[in-house]
Amino acid sequence: MLPSNRLVQSCRVLLLAGVAALALGACASNRGQLGSTDYAGLSASDRQQTLAELTARYKSNPRDRNLVIHYTAALRAAGQSEQAAAALEQAMSAYPGDAELAIAYAKALTAMGRFDQSIGVLDRVIRPDAPDWNALLVKGAALDQMGRHAEARALYQQAALIAPAEASVETNLGLSYAMTSDLASAEQHLRRALQMRGANTRTRQNLALVVGLQGRFSESRALYSAELPPEQVEANMAYVRALLTQQNRWDLIEKS
Repeated sequence: MLPSNRLVQSCRVLLLAGVAALALGACASNRGQLGSTDYAGLSASDRQQTLAELTARYKSNPRDRNLVIHYTAALRAAGQSEQAAAALEQAMSAYPGDAELAIAYAKALTAMGRFDQSIGVLDRVIRPDAPDWNALLVKGAALDQMGRHAEARALYQQAALIAPAEASVETNLGLSYAMTSDLASAEQHLRRALQMRGANTRTRQNLALVVGLQGRFSESRALYSAELPPEQVEANMAYVRALLTQQNRWDLIEKS
């Protein structure tokens, strides 16, 4: 069965959220006062407060490279990818050849739907002899958005060899399979992701969606309930049911 447009769009949104949250290698090993770049996992109020704080810091010191990375990650998490791209373009002029800034820029471009441009940026920084797994994931996400799923999955598999215990690699694989309605494979990869470094509430909610799309509503609701308040759980379950209605998959549904 071909995937519905709505299902594909849902997985694209989830995949792009993953792109926004991927930790940047050197940043992840040097967290300092700034901490993680996973701002997409914060609540809306915490994202707003964090962005306000980072904006003030950026205005006072726009040439601080690490601050730019965090500031633009927070912008992407707030849906302000164009502003993130502009800040990164300025930073890249001050730090030419900086691979981490280039990867962050590619993430912003991907979030804006400028997939070809994002891939072009990444191809200039991905070393064939020693590829950066973050760069491979971002390129894979861009390819998935373009419907080039086999190419995307090949990159995710390559990233998995470099970073075998990273949840984001398995998560991207899972969402890629969900985009083509191979929900059994999607579930397998998302369950693996939950056992790995970096698994978070977004990983578990991705699994809840995929389980729900297979008609296992009770299990899906339980997974959502472990992460979300009751009203949001019910809203998500209604969305899962709407997706299933659009795909005419009610013959597979667990009646619950």
